[in-house]
Order: sequence, then C-alpha cells, then structure tokens
Amino acid sequence: MVSLLDIIGPVMVGPSSSHTAGACRIGIIARALVGGTPDEAKVELHGSFARTGIGHGTDRAIAGGLLGYLPDDERLRESLEAATAAGMKVTFENTTLRGDHHPNTTRITVTRDGKTATLTGSSIGAGRILITAIDGFRVDLDGTYTTLVVVAQDRPGAVARVARALADQDVNLATMKVSRRQKGGDAIHVYELDSPPSEAAVEEIRAHSSVRTLRVIERVA
Repeated sequence: MVSLLDIIGPVMVGPSSSHTAGACRIGIIARALVGGTPDEAKVELHGSFARTGIGHGTDRAIAGGLLGYLPDDERLRESLEAATAAGMKVTFENTTLRGDHHPNTTRITVTRDGKTATLTGSSIGAGRILITAIDGFRVDLDGTYTTLVVVAQDRPGAVARVARALADQDVNLATMKVSRRQKGGDAIHVYELDSPPSEAAVEEIRAHSSVRTLRVIERVA
C-alpha cells in the first residue's frame, strides 16, 4: 500500500528525502548513543551516499543530526560550520561496507566524554531509516518508537529485570528483540516502547549487575 508519506515526502530541508531527511535522522540516533553532541564523529559513506551524497547535502544532514537538528531545521544548511563552532570534529570518507547493504548507508562512529559508539544505518526512502548494527551487534530499528538499547551479560533474569522495571512504571513494550554473539557472553536487547521510560525505571535497569550499557533513543520518525 502506498502511503501519503510516500507521495509527498516528509517535512524537511531539501533537496532529497533519502540523502537529507533520512541521513539527518541517522545522525540523531548516533548522537543519542553517546548522550549528546559528540566530541568527534567519523562518518563513512557507502553506495549512493558515497557517490552523490555530498552534492545532495548528506554531509550537512548527518552533521546536523549529530548536533540535534531535526530534518526540517533550516540550520541544516550551515551545520558543518555549526559543528566547528560547537567544537565537534567530524570527518567524512567514502567506503564500501562488507555484506548486503542498502545503497544509502552510512557507518558512524561517535565519541563523547571518552565513550564511543558505532552504528550502521540506511536511509530507505521518504525520510525513513533502518539501523542495522550498533557496536557490532545486529539490530533492526527504525526510530518510530522511543527505544531502549541495553547491552547485558547473557544470563537468566536479565530480560525479566528490564521488563519488570518498565511495567512498574506503566511503560508498555511495543516490540522486543534480544540477540547474542555467544552463550554467556554479551547480548543486546532492543526494547521499543509506547511511551518514554521514567528516569527511575532507567536507573533501576542500569543498576542491574548484568547491564554493561543502557541507551535511550527518542523517537525520530
């Protein structure tokens, strides 16, 4: 079924919903992984992003997202200059990512206050995105929900602890997916939520001995 969004596109600063609106949203999620504007960002552009992205403003869109600008923010046009003024060092390079990736794909590595995170994301049309990897773990999230991304030791009770903390605050789970590299190692939990979690719920989850990292990603779609 063709939606109205597919026909008229998102509200955005142009010229391209894929190369600008979607790219901006990927930048916003990368920013969320380190809790704010990064000190440094390395942006690797793959496929069409590499071939035509600069001409379509992909670099400015991603930089704007890293600064917290939304796709319809006029400041996107001067985001590279704003990044420099904010003290964010951002570099761009073309690459060919291994595996099967959408043509409009980027891998972004961000660092803030000594914390580093890497994501791989694709802009799949009409401003929509798909994040396929975070810190080497395969994921599948599109930014349409507030999302908790938890890396925790793979052991009994880890998922139940998160679910209970959210339920105690009346936060409903829309989707949940857990994947691991090996039994007993680290696993990544992705919880898409119908409403934002309270700070109390976040702190309760973070305090669990199995949890390595917890990130809250606000909805961007």
